Amino acid sequence: MIDPSTLDFDKSGGLIPVVVQDAATLQVLMLAYMDRAALEETIASGEATFFSRSRGGRWRKGETSGDRLHLVSMTPDCDADSLVLKVRPVGNACHLNRISCFGDEDAPGLGRIARLEATIAERATADPAASWTARLLAEGPKRAAQKVGEEGVETALAGAAGPDEELASEAADLIYHLLVLLRSRQMVFQHVLDELARRSQTAKDSG
Repeated sequence: MIDPSTLDFDKSGGLIPVVVQDAATLQVLMLAYMDRAALEETIASGEATFFSRSRGGRWRKGETSGDRLHLVSMTPDCDADSLVLKVRPVGNACHLNRISCFGDEDAPGLGRIARLEATIAERATADPAASWTARLLAEGPKRAAQKVGEEGVETALAGAAGPDEELASEAADLIYHLLVLLRSRQMVFQHVLDELARRSQTAKDSG
């Protein structure tokens, strides 16, 4: 974990700006400030704690709302005078009861993959009679793999001869079932991204 003594709190009068980001979706949740005491409390507690300029003191996110931000990692910028805080949010980050303080949209781009993974994880404990996701997971990896095969064929057919809307729809079905298959094997999409990163690095190393 980061050493508070390596950060430059003096540049901005004892405070450093902190960009808070969902570790799973990479969605920016909020901008806040920390003094050294708030940073030390964040490290010690594992929950995001900030300095409120309006209140003139420290506050831990969720003390009144119950919406917590569990620390995953923190990274300083190149000047050591600001931080990116990656967190696992419980509830909403914004006091307006929104996921993010920066608009009311859900996770953008590939962040929707992580949001879908979270939904699949929640459905895993649902009644299989009432949830397709729960039923697939209950039937095991072979059933989920079968669905990936079926959806892969349908996606290929749509790609070869179908309109754009059909291809997008079939591709969405394929991605959903792939995530269910990964979940059934106790894996997440990050494992796929890690493999892609490994291949990219191998290609660079080989020239």
